[in-house]
Amino acid sequence: MKTSNYKSYDELPLFLNAELVSKVLGVSPSSGYELMHEADFPVLKVGSRMVVPKEKFIEWVERNTKGSGSD
Repeated sequence: MKTSNYKSYDELPLFLNAELVSKVLGVSPSSGYELMHEADFPVLKVGSRMVVPKEKFIEWVERNTKGSGSD
């Protein structure tokens, strides 16, 4: 499994591309790209480019990790 080099959300730029999404999540680049095509993932299209606003990415991570730990 890949690991993230990021220790804090503060280190992230305002917008993340597929490569950066994959690095932050510690997944393969193809998995990051596929994730950005999911209907519930917060993607902003700028022309043909897809980016994720940092704040929306953080919200998505928090929303999708709720209830996944022990009670």
